Formats: sequence, C-alpha cells, structure tokens
Amino acid sequence: MNAAGWKRLMDKIRDNNVVPIIGSRLLVGADGQTSLQAQVATRLLHNYGKKPEEISPLPFREVNEVVSRLKGTVDLQDLYDDVCGAIQAITNAEQFMIPTPIRQLAEIADFRLFVTLTPDDLLARSLRLRCVVNEIVHSPNLPTSERKDLVTEWQNNPGEVNLLYLFGKARSAPMFAIHDEDVLEYAHDVIAHGRQTLGVFLGELQQRSLLLIGCNFPEWLSRFFLRATNQKRLSENYRRSWLIEQLKPEESFTCFLSSFGTGTEVISELSPVEFVAELHRRWMNDHGATAQEPERPADETVPRRTMFFISHSRETDLPRAESLYQSLRRLGAAESEVWFDRKNIEPGQDFKRRILEGIRNCRYFLALLSRSCNSRKEAFVFKEWEQADDRLPMNRPFLLPIIVDNDFEPGLYTAPLVPKWRDERHIDFAHAPEGVPDERLEATLKKLVRVTRLEGPSA
Repeated sequence: MNAAGWKRLMDKIRDNNVVPIIGSRLLVGADGQTSLQAQVATRLLHNYGKKPEEISPLPFREVNEVVSRLKGTVDLQDLYDDVCGAIQAITNAEQFMIPTPIRQLAEIADFRLFVTLTPDDLLARSLRLRCVVNEIVHSPNLPTSERKDLVTEWQNNPGEVNLLYLFGKARSAPMFAIHDEDVLEYAHDVIAHGRQTLGVFLGELQQRSLLLIGCNFPEWLSRFFLRATNQKRLSENYRRSWLIEQLKPEESFTCFLSSFGTGTEVISELSPVEFVAELHRRWMNDHGATAQEPERPADETVPRRTMFFISHSRETDLPRAESLYQSLRRLGAAESEVWFDRKNIEPGQDFKRRILEGIRNCRYFLALLSRSCNSRKEAFVFKEWEQADDRLPMNRPFLLPIIVDNDFEPGLYTAPLVPKWRDERHIDFAHAPEGVPDERLEATLKKLVRVTRLEGPSA
C-alpha cells in the first residue's frame, strides 16, 4: 500500500466513513502468531479425551474443524457450552492479555461502528476503556426481547461506539456460530431477515467503506459478505473497501475481485497484525496527545440514582465486572441503570468523590469478591465498600456481596468489612463464577429488577 493509498484510507477514517470488520486472525498471542482459536480447540479436545495431535486443523479455523470432528459423537448443545466455557476460561485468566491488534483498533477514536466476526468480548472490553459500548448481537436463535438494531440517531452520541456481533456472542446456548454450518445459517438469516432485524446497521455498512481485517472467510462467504454489504452489484460498486488478507494472486477469490470487485483493494503485502500496527501508528502520529477521547463530564460518567452499582477491584476484576454488567443488561436493566468504572486504574480525586456520591444514591450495591481482590492491601474499592456499609438500610435489601471466583467459599474472604457482613450482619453471599450469575443469583437479580420497576427508582 503506497503513500497515496494510506492517505485515502486515513482521510476516510477521519471522516467517519470506514467500518472495521474484525476477524479471527487478529486474536493472537504476544508473538503475533499464536491463535486464540487454537487454545479453545485444544481445550475442547482435552474435554473429550482427544489428543491435539490427532487433528491438524487449518490455522485460525481450529474451532470449526474440531467441532466438526466432535459433533457426530457428542451432544451438540454440550459443544456450545464447552466452547463458551473455554473462551471465558482463557480470556478471563489472570495472566491473559488482550491481543495487541484488538487494543490498537479500539484506541482509534474515529471508528464509531465495528463489526466482529468472533464471539468473544475482547473488543468490547478494550473499547470500554475509552467510551460507552452499545453491543448489538445477531443470532437467528436470539429471543425477541433481546434483539436490537443500531439506533438511527447514533451519530448524535459522540461518546459511544456500536459493536455488531455478526455471528453471535458466546453464551451457554446455541446463539453463536461454532462451525461452518452455523455460519451458513447466520448468513442466510442476514439475507432472509436482515432488513427487519438489522436494517439500520446493514444500511450503514452499505453506505460506508469497509476495512476487512483478518476475516479468514471461507471463499464462498467472502463473496457473500461483500455483496450483502453493497447496495448494488459488485461490478457497479461506487465505494472503496479494503481486504487485509495474505491472498495469493492466483487464488480464485483474488481473480474474482480483479474481474468484478472493482472497488475492493486486496492488501496482501502485510499480515493483518502488521497492518493494524501500521494503521495505529499512523493514526496516533496524526492525533498525538489528542488520540484518546476526552473524559466525559463526571456527572454524566457516574449516573445518578442507578439501579445497580458494581463495585470491583479495578486492577484485578475488570473482566468479571464486565461479564456481570452484560448479565444485568440481559436481565432487563437499562444501560443507564447500571454503573461500574470501566477504567483499570484507580480514579482521580474528583472522580472518587463522584463515585462515592453515586453509591449514596444507588438502589443496590453489588460488591465483587475475589481472591485477587482479597489479597490487596490497599485499593479504592475498599473505600466504596465503607461508603456502602455506612448507608446500609435496615428495611430492604441493598448490599449484595458476590463471589466471582469459581469456588464458592464465603469463609475464605477477609478483606475489609467482609467478615462483618458475613459474621455480624449475616448478609447472604451470592455466586457469579467469572462474573456470570449462577441460577440462584440470576433469579435474585431478576426479582430486584422487577421490584424496582413496580416501586419506581427512588431508593
């Protein structure tokens, strides 16, 4: 890609006219090559007593090939559960680092719309470090109550980005794609029902340039995707898109694009990881110290009179807090009704004051307990707990300690105030392994949402 090509791309990004489509080739380890898919596939094989060397899957398509091998001999529902469990176990591990290309793309604040082709939440986690994220999940099996589209006035909300999970988001249910037949069904659903379920988002994709990075599509899907996101035939295309994939000139898809995809440029001299690194470098050079969006006003960032306040150790438990936040949204709490600090650093003095004010005005305080948090000597989260303990009402539930470790052993936790809640106040502890509520806690949270709706928001 020459200097003129880079300038065209950067100009379109600056004008909010480019949507990145992010694929599995960006989910790599620190070496830039190790595949997250390979780690998930290896866990699946171990779960079923298989040896990884028995299968030699194609790079970045490991999950599809392992699932295709296993699905004839095991319950398919179990495979969805196991794939989801493997993704969560790997990405929530204490030593896990979000892949550098994902973090770099999330830092480019000129991107307001994103599409991810993978079911993990790594991009959402990275984006939340700078802004509010509206997650839009596409799945043919998604309950009607959970379906949503891009809001038509999305450009009027500069502090927000919108993220579409085109092939579903991982959960313990068949609501995300784990093999090629699933992908075919999701693609068919876009054709058959896309105007009804994703009409606004698809309309924006058809009007903007696409930056397809490391998508690793099967060839048939590459052709479908480009056509589905164009208003006209590819040969009549009036816009420019970029496909970042190391394709060979003689490959049939490359030949197809040369003949018919006149507006799509294939960039194969850089790997997807290398391309993102160069894109990030150029964008940061252009924006310098203004690269990050300015922090929103504190009184907007800490909403008043929220239904739930999620209190967690920022340094150790951010992914678990994010998982709990998503569960609360799924159970019916609106985005403005749930507060937690998405930064992974301790807040400044003024923001601390605003947070403590938010605790005084929230309806339910959810204190996340983990072994990592328990071992900390000092942290602002303990100040939050003191504030919550001071306003503990006697006439209704308010404080709910939630253990987010996989084991449920309330007696092990000795962090400030925890023994008092357990042994003196006899507060019931709940369990949300890795931030995902168990059946009992989910029922409790549903009840709290319902009661708040009936009684009104006043605390």
